[in-house]
Amino acid sequence: MDMQEEIEGLAILIRDLRKHKNLTLGELAERIGRSVGFLSQVERGLSRPTVADLTAISEALGVPTTYFYSLSKPRALPWVTRPGERRTLYYGGGITDVLVSPNMSSGFSMLDSHLEPGATSGEGHLNDSDEQGGFVLAGELTIWLEGSAEPVTLGPNDGFQLPPHTQFRYANLTDQPTRVLWVFR
Repeated sequence: MDMQEEIEGLAILIRDLRKHKNLTLGELAERIGRSVGFLSQVERGLSRPTVADLTAISEALGVPTTYFYSLSKPRALPWVTRPGERRTLYYGGGITDVLVSPNMSSGFSMLDSHLEPGATSGEGHLNDSDEQGGFVLAGELTIWLEGSAEPVTLGPNDGFQLPPHTQFRYANLTDQPTRVLWVFR
């Protein structure tokens, strides 16, 4: 799939899940703190949500964020993914996540997260119900934990682990791309 097909696939997943949960655009928009117009554009594939937006949508709809990676592509081996077989989410804010895990029914999922220079997860703190961690492969990742006085900047070969419902946001504050192997459980 190309980028536009991936964006349209995400739009369909969000819209169908919202309708399945019997929520109006207005009700979901209110729950995530965004406008009806923005959410309508996301559901039509015209705008991309930030990581914070998609996390809020998943929490409001009662599914893990990894639900939105569920459009599978055909694979030669069920326990292996190769680059052309992976699902990709293109977020607003300059972040692209590639699902590296062959499936999401196991105990954890892995993402190859690409952050463009200046990329951000969004203005609000994430509050994901999943435990998660990461390993910085290249570049720098700055993380702000709610309640902490200063952000922490991680470089190549640095790792981190956050318990469920940790409130945080992250960004690439440099002029170089950043790559992070992100793990969710």
